[in-house]
Amino acid sequence: MVMQWYPGHMNKAKNQVQDRLKMVDIVLEIVDARLPFSSRNPVLEQIIDQKKHIIILNKSDLADPKRTKDWKVNFEQEGTKSVELDAKHNKGLGKLKDLIRGELSDKIAKYEANGVKNYRIKAMCIGIPNVGKSTILNRIVGKNVAVTGNRPGVTKNQNWLKTELGIDLLDTPGILWPKIDDPKVGMKLALSGAIKDKIYSPDDVAIYALNFMETYYIDELMDAYKIDRTDLYNSTTPELLMNLTKKFGYKDDYDKASRKIINDVRKLRFGRITFDIPGEFYEE
Repeated sequence: MVMQWYPGHMNKAKNQVQDRLKMVDIVLEIVDARLPFSSRNPVLEQIIDQKKHIIILNKSDLADPKRTKDWKVNFEQEGTKSVELDAKHNKGLGKLKDLIRGELSDKIAKYEANGVKNYRIKAMCIGIPNVGKSTILNRIVGKNVAVTGNRPGVTKNQNWLKTELGIDLLDTPGILWPKIDDPKVGMKLALSGAIKDKIYSPDDVAIYALNFMETYYIDELMDAYKIDRTDLYNSTTPELLMNLTKKFGYKDDYDKASRKIINDVRKLRFGRITFDIPGEFYEE
């Protein structure tokens, strides 16, 4: 499943990010902790280049905590600092603030040595839609200054936001890359809600989710839907979807059953799941 979804405001935002990069000290790259790889925009990675940046693993309350720790180690080995965050419940912001100042300690010290007191750090926040960027900004600023929503494409403009922490934040719209060629990435983004539901086929995404859970979270899958292990082993994943459709009482409405499975993933019926595995190979 190859996905294309690139509204005009996203292309404009990408160019604005590139133009304003020289104005900031550090970039805060916000990703979905359930998709630490798939929710990173390769276009933005190229734009950032050598600028100091921190990866924020937001929605950590939805992700598998063991996988989150593995990903933090993975990013550290690549030379990038990361921090897990649960902005919705206001957890982890203290660590983020300390990490920002730690990464810029040399620059701050240089300004102070030249007589500049209380130097205001300028940070740019970037990320694809629906990773919780606006919620993070509201938490850092301490009031509702950024529009939030559980659908992609809410933020449309770039705005400077002042905080009492000595940090000025540049908000940017969520930017998807022009074309998602890797079908696995597309499936995962669809599961997380980063892509509008009308863009993809629900049965494709549901079958992907079931197959993934059969591989990595089989106990959670069996427990949630009261499935016997032998029933899983004796059926293909599409057959499992058909069986579940009947079990849900939906007769032959596979789309309705598929949407239920997708919603069950999002509502944690299977528990906290991370769909990206550190070290997983993605084809170019």
